[in-house]
Amino acid sequence: MTEPAFPHQPAAQPAEPTPAQQAAPEQPATTGPQSAAPAAEPPRSAPEPPAPSQELRSALAAVRTEVGKAVVGQDAAVTSLLIALLCQGHVLLEGVPGVAKTLLVRTLAAALKLDTKRVQFTPDLMPGDVTGSLVYDARTAEFSFREGPVFTNLVLADEINRTPPKTQASLLEAMEERQVSVDGTPRPLPDPFLVIATQNPVEYEGTYSLPEAQLDRFLLKLVLPLPERDQEVEVLARHAAGFDPRNLAAAGVTPVADAGILERARAEVARVQVSREVLGYAVDVCRATRFSPSLSLGVSPRGATALLRTARAWAWLSGRSFVTPDDIKALAHPTLRHRVQLRAEAELEGVTAEGVLDTVLASVPVPR
Repeated sequence: MTEPAFPHQPAAQPAEPTPAQQAAPEQPATTGPQSAAPAAEPPRSAPEPPAPSQELRSALAAVRTEVGKAVVGQDAAVTSLLIALLCQGHVLLEGVPGVAKTLLVRTLAAALKLDTKRVQFTPDLMPGDVTGSLVYDARTAEFSFREGPVFTNLVLADEINRTPPKTQASLLEAMEERQVSVDGTPRPLPDPFLVIATQNPVEYEGTYSLPEAQLDRFLLKLVLPLPERDQEVEVLARHAAGFDPRNLAAAGVTPVADAGILERARAEVARVQVSREVLGYAVDVCRATRFSPSLSLGVSPRGATALLRTARAWAWLSGRSFVTPDDIKALAHPTLRHRVQLRAEAELEGVTAEGVLDTVLASVPVPR
């Protein structure tokens, strides 16, 4: 199933007044002796949050344009990766070989002026090959720490399910704590820091499935589809014209944003308002998965908080300072699809996680 069709250019939408934004009714003046207890003041409404900055949103929209110079037909994935950066989350990419997963990450890093490193996960890869290790220096007769490829902004963990669980687990501290501890000494990772792990959905021989606890650490799971016919023709036309995926500069990809813009945008996303009713709707969607007869594992509370974070980022990208139920619906599939586990009998009957989420979203009442 493809990702939600996010618009290429987020359009600002008029903000509807929320209950918190409406002014409290004026109270009548009280009369009486000065010794009387003063009347209680009416509760003050929360200050209306500022509208999302058009400058920042335009900068991130320009990032999508730059990525489009090298990658064809993956606009939804680019938007989802930007959401992950705004939420400081991590992404699991799934797609058959040859749909530009690696090129997508490299081009995104170039457009954002961020460092990126690629780690090819293999059965013989050791945890120290990812995080770094202590190396003995014969000249000084001391051990010094040599940083691993995880010390970068965008880490491409290619085919993460081809390495044993011991090495997979080496990323857990980096993903959750944004640091690496070696010999008892914590070493902070750069900011921003994003792990983008890829999986091949057609080859399972010699692979090690990610445990549910580690899958839950990923903010989003994106499924990269095969391109449509006209998109594939465009890919071939670019290659016929001399496009070299190893030379992004020649393709015209230039930095149009940086870590500073991401930091400012994250601060604005954190101010996006969520009403109590929308919070309840997000919780109800997640709780409904725990009672689905087709699932042996539903969405955890961490999944509910992840859905809230991604919905706020999407609301901000859409030009709104508040979250609507439609934002929850738009991000439910990429945020929750990897956090549910099908029962064996349901899987044999052809039930999919996507179908279960569709049923849940159709059954949970939407607040008005």
